[in-house]
Amino acid sequence: QVQLVESGGGLVQAGDSLRLSCAASGRTFMRFAMGWFRQAPGKEREFVSSISGRGAITYYDDSVKGRFTISRDNAKSTVYLQMNSLKPEDTAVYYCAAKYDSSRIGSPDYWGQGTQVTVSS
Repeated sequence: QVQLVESGGGLVQAGDSLRLSCAASGRTFMRFAMGWFRQAPGKEREFVSSISGRGAITYYDDSVKGRFTISRDNAKSTVYLQMNSLKPEDTAVYYCAAKYDSSRIGSPDYWGQGTQVTVSS
């Protein structure tokens, strides 16, 4: 069983930056594709970004391309989401997710508890 714990959310102004972290338990972190999803009030949870096990392949939703960067440190079993040029529409609860033995996050096997990101105008 894998446990995921997000951190780094907060309240910022438009144009500011935040860095989210997701710490994972277990000895096989490298075998997991990792990703980030978000859910805004009144909307369904949506895909934001993902990264393959060794970090060679990344994906981004069009809404965050050029602004967000996903990365991972397998020695620390941690995945990051660097969020720059934040917009009010980025406001959401951000969830870390993991998918075993896959290059993409697909339908995640595990979810974190979420961390709130609020961007004011």
